[in-house]
Order: sequence, then C-alpha cells, then structure tokens
Amino acid sequence: MKQYGAEFFGTFWLVLGGCGSAVLAAGFPGLGIGFVGVSLAFGLTVLTMAYAIGHISGCHLNPAVSIGLWVSGRFPANQLLPYIAAQVVGGIAAGAVLYLIASGAPGFDVSKGFASNGFAEHSPGGYSMMAAFLIEVVLTMFFLIVILGATDQRAPAGFAPIAIGLCLTLIHLISIPVTNTSVNPARSTAVAVFVGDWAVAQLWLFWLAPIVGAVLGATVYRFIGASEQK
Repeated sequence: MKQYGAEFFGTFWLVLGGCGSAVLAAGFPGLGIGFVGVSLAFGLTVLTMAYAIGHISGCHLNPAVSIGLWVSGRFPANQLLPYIAAQVVGGIAAGAVLYLIASGAPGFDVSKGFASNGFAEHSPGGYSMMAAFLIEVVLTMFFLIVILGATDQRAPAGFAPIAIGLCLTLIHLISIPVTNTSVNPARSTAVAVFVGDWAVAQLWLFWLAPIVGAVLGATVYRFIGASEQK
C-alpha cells in the first residue's frame, strides 16, 4: 500500500505541477512562462519526485512507464493494475484541485482546453491525428529507453532522476505544439475528464500511443542492453 500511495501522490504532483503551470502560469499577461516554462515544470515534477519516492515505488507516475517496465522484466505483473489505478486516481485528484483553483479566476472557461491533449482542431498547432499518434509513440519510446538506461545497474548511481527529468523536459519542448504533450495516459485523463466533450473523445489516442511507444522502448532496450544486462 505504501507503493501505491507513493504513486498516487507522485502522479498528483506531476499533474498539479505540470498541468498547473500550463493552466495558471503559461499565458499570464506579461510574465507568462510559455512553452519552455511548462516543459521545465513537467521535468521538475519527475526529477523531484524521483528523489522523494523513487526508493519507495520506483516513481513511475505513468501507466505507460509501468507497462514498459513490466515488458522489460523489471516490474511484476501482479502490481501493474494497482499501480495504474493509483496513478490515474492521483492524477484526477490533482485535476480536481487544479480545477478548483483555476475556477477562482474571472473568465475561467474549462472548455478552452484545461491543458488537455488533442489532435486536429484541438492540437495547439493543428497537427493531424497521424502526426499526433506518431510523435507520442516515438517520444514515449525514447522516454522508456532513457528510463531503462539511466536506471540500469551499469549506469552511474544517483543520477537517474536528473536524466529522466531532463528527458521529459526535452519531450515537452519538442511536442507541446503538436499534442500539448502526453506520453502519459494518467496525465491526459486527469484533465480530460473535466473538459469532457472532445477531450474525452480523443483520449483513446493518449492511452494507445504512449503504451505502444513504451512497449517499443522496452523492446529496444532489451535488445541493446541484453549482452551485459544483469
């Protein structure tokens, strides 16, 4: 239960910090943090939580990561569904807190997106469904490769959170204009349920693509790291 609790609070922090920066701070008049600030916020949530709870739960904070670690043989199957449930519930709880905070501002309109992920007319840059699917698959694949490589027994000890956090920052710098960046089904679900309508209708892509990418990343790392893997 301590592991599931850690995943709940860790995913809560990721959604509150990452999506919160997008909703509350990205476009603040004259002082907004923009895409770069939001990218850093997502990376910092993972970096800080990796040091805080990595020794408790592994700090997955992401159903795709949990699935990828399972495929790679580093995570037991009997914990997979409880981890995913804790991540999704933690994300939705953070989404609820963020909704209550954001709705305290005049003119707040959740239908404008609330940091939801989308494609076509709901992509920040108008990118197609195929473009959105492809970038989410590819970036999640590389995210898993970085996670597995940084946490390999042969990697320098103690630096994995930095590499993983910076990787997530880079992922956001690349893909915010395309999908608003998911690579994490729990993060996507956490805000989509409050927007409803199109955000829920398009949510399937932000479950399917990250999971496909995670499986590919785990498979790639099992191949390139197999010769010396302990």
